Amino acid sequence: MKQNGAWSPYLAGGLAGLLGVLSVLLAGQFFGASTSFVRTAGMIEQLLGPERVAEMDYFVKVVPGIDWQWMFVFGIFLGSLVAALASGTFRLQTVPDMWQRRFGHTPVKRAVVAFAGGVVAMFGARLADG
Repeated sequence: MKQNGAWSPYLAGGLAGLLGVLSVLLAGQFFGASTSFVRTAGMIEQLLGPERVAEMDYFVKVVPGIDWQWMFVFGIFLGSLVAALASGTFRLQTVPDMWQRRFGHTPVKRAVVAFAGGVVAMFGARLADG
């Protein structure tokens, strides 16, 4: 099942697919992550200016707050942290090894590219209403 502390991507993918099916069967919900980031942004904005959030049409549809999907995303973070700690593979690094081998050790360049990739992915996910 595991080699060098890593799970087989086939097993992990199969288990994730099974979790998706069980989520729909048991809770009637598909799991996702993009709306959780929007809700989090709305919660932060409410701290800075609650009247502005109340005026935005979008936050009538997507109410800022903690819901099952937000907890799912938090669970991904927590579960991956526990798994990395349990397997002994946890380490803090600003530039992943694969990036460093290909592009060099430049944390700022890595952060800019990661942020830009996140913006593109989030735009696509929100455009698809997911």
